[in-house]
Amino acid sequence: MSGDRVAIEAASVHVPGIAPDRLIASATEPDCGPDDAHTLLGRKGLLFKEPAVRIAMCAVHRALSLPPGRPAAPVAGAVGTAVVVSSNFGNVATVCDIVDQVRVGGLRGVSPMQAPNASSNIIASSIAIRYGFTGPNLMVCSGATGGLDALRLGALLVRSGRAPRVIVVGAEPADEIATALRAAAGLPSGPPHGIAACVVLAPARRPGGVRLHSVRRHRAPEAIPAAGPRAIRLSGGDASDDLAALIDAGYGAAGVLQTALAARWLTDPATRPDGVDDAGEAVLTCGSAGDGFATARLYRDGDPT
Repeated sequence: MSGDRVAIEAASVHVPGIAPDRLIASATEPDCGPDDAHTLLGRKGLLFKEPAVRIAMCAVHRALSLPPGRPAAPVAGAVGTAVVVSSNFGNVATVCDIVDQVRVGGLRGVSPMQAPNASSNIIASSIAIRYGFTGPNLMVCSGATGGLDALRLGALLVRSGRAPRVIVVGAEPADEIATALRAAAGLPSGPPHGIAACVVLAPARRPGGVRLHSVRRHRAPEAIPAAGPRAIRLSGGDASDDLAALIDAGYGAAGVLQTALAARWLTDPATRPDGVDDAGEAVLTCGSAGDGFATARLYRDGDPT
């Protein structure tokens, strides 16, 4: 799937509980956790929201460069804007809690305020409602490739003309149930308050910026065509490397996290951590033996690909 006409207009990462300079070298303020999300989002509308919903909205808020607080009206450009979210454990704690309540006391024991959170689409729908987005609304729960699957779907919406802009989000919580499921599946434990990232896709109408070249699925790790000497390579699998370990822990959010980081590093030298020199393209890979693999390529417009 070629996506040269798709630009990455903005990107953000929101990973509470880790040193900010591990991801974005220019960052100085730690990201707020789910319990403190009101400091960025405002208090109104957060009651009963899942932790994954809260940190996902924080990532969107920052990607859109909005001031603190809940928007009083739909944000600029909200009409037709689509939302695509990847999360595998986003609402699993609520689902398990409701099952336990029904087992003990029947349906009458379930609070009506919990019911919306039982929908797997709760993160995507909550983002659309809060910011006024009226375009297609999709939720991806496809395992380790989920983040890049969401990126591919977002690019398809842009290229087909179904949406003038797409908000692509990856978010995974770190609640007790999600942590237990990670351990049972042999997945790395994530940061103590979860992981979220956001990229904004739109048609590439002007020269410059970062473009999405392609997103491909494959069943097994494959030899990626040789990239130029100025390429960034981002993937998990090396537990000795802090960033690779974080990507591994991202699970459904990993692909969006990788994309957001690569887009920032390609355009802003001040955000690059040590060891990342000037680069014109990025190759991103995520996945697992059970879920398959996905690879995305980004490039800075004007650089050879």
